[in-house]
Amino acid sequence: MSKNKTSGNKGPYSQKRKEGEGRTCVRFRCGLTNTILDVLHQRPGWVEVKEDGEWDFNWCDVGWLRENYDHSYMEEHVRICHFRNHYELTRKNLMVKNLKRYRKTLEREAGRLEAAKCDFFPCTFELPSEYHLFVEEFKRSPGSTWIMKPVARSQGKGIFLFRKLKDIMEWKKNGTRSEEQRDEAQVESYVAQHYIENPYLINGRKFDLRVYVLVTSYLPLKAWLYRDGFARFSNTRFSLSSIDDQYVHLTNVAVQKTAPDYDPEKGCKWQMHKLRRYLTAKHGSETVEALFKDIDNIFIRSLQSVQKVIINDKHCFELYGFDILLDQDLKPWLIEVNASPSLTASSQEDYELKYRLLEDTLHIVDMEGRLTGREKRVGGYDLMWNEGPVHREDVSLETLGSTYQIPNTHLGCVNDRKKQLRQLLKPFPGQKRA
Repeated sequence: MSKNKTSGNKGPYSQKRKEGEGRTCVRFRCGLTNTILDVLHQRPGWVEVKEDGEWDFNWCDVGWLRENYDHSYMEEHVRICHFRNHYELTRKNLMVKNLKRYRKTLEREAGRLEAAKCDFFPCTFELPSEYHLFVEEFKRSPGSTWIMKPVARSQGKGIFLFRKLKDIMEWKKNGTRSEEQRDEAQVESYVAQHYIENPYLINGRKFDLRVYVLVTSYLPLKAWLYRDGFARFSNTRFSLSSIDDQYVHLTNVAVQKTAPDYDPEKGCKWQMHKLRRYLTAKHGSETVEALFKDIDNIFIRSLQSVQKVIINDKHCFELYGFDILLDQDLKPWLIEVNASPSLTASSQEDYELKYRLLEDTLHIVDMEGRLTGREKRVGGYDLMWNEGPVHREDVSLETLGSTYQIPNTHLGCVNDRKKQLRQLLKPFPGQKRA
């Protein structure tokens, strides 16, 4: 996308960069004050610049992007952490709209079997615009539970469950909402979504998965999957008898940490490798491999659904936080995709995971020019899509004269990133190899 430089705008690098310049010193801006700032400060040769300084790399919030992106001129080497219209995938209503459209396109062009591979998101309607369609569907399944979510908020804010249309009528009249919610309800769209009433439970508790996917390009589509992630558990045993108890139904840490019996030392997260081990012990490796393959499918189909509408720009990358829920049949459901997944740690273990994730994200963005561009793995990231599926080089099974190729994904597997990075990366400029 071409961007015009506006007079007086302090954009990155107003003078032409000479070949090789900027690799030993990367000037960065950061709009956040959590783990990412620690990672940037500790990266060799990276220097923070103040608000009006010129920069090479900007880890900005979406508000900064909305106000500044269209008025900034960016030199070739500059990188920024969001695509201009990232919200096509990360706003709940637009995500569903794009997935529905993509599914229809697949059905028309490739048939119903292919389109069925997109049946991984619950039945969803945008309110108020699709209210009448929603009512028709609601009446087809009396007694079922629905969940209402504001389309553009996070951390569980504004979410509630309901089973009766009168609950929606009261919501529309603002009769049962708080004063704060009444003000916001007038300007916000919501989605009404079939609630997954049969979630997979561990120790009687509901959980969802937070998985990280890094997209460095949409044209062509290039996506990396991080090996580490976590399961976020509710603090209270699951039951459908009380649909008003957010501690039962919402797994967001921002919600759970306000529970009266929440233990900050213990937390409410399992690392992904622990969950994978648990599921394998209970259901066997073949079942779990099939499950994780279905989860891979969610990532790719979701990205493909917005590939033609995202404004691709070589300056941009995006670290998405995918939220996946498993039902009791081990079917994965896409709940939402986050453009700004929380980088604030809830425990020391959580901090270390996010630190590794962000450090490896910077390795792939590669401001220092240490990669060849042909890598299939960088630290904890595995390249899962590069204009097409990426397969593992070290594994192929010969069956009946044909080669069965295994996807290059390792979610929840061993993350021996330090060893891999030592072999892969040249030392930072001015450093000797350890």
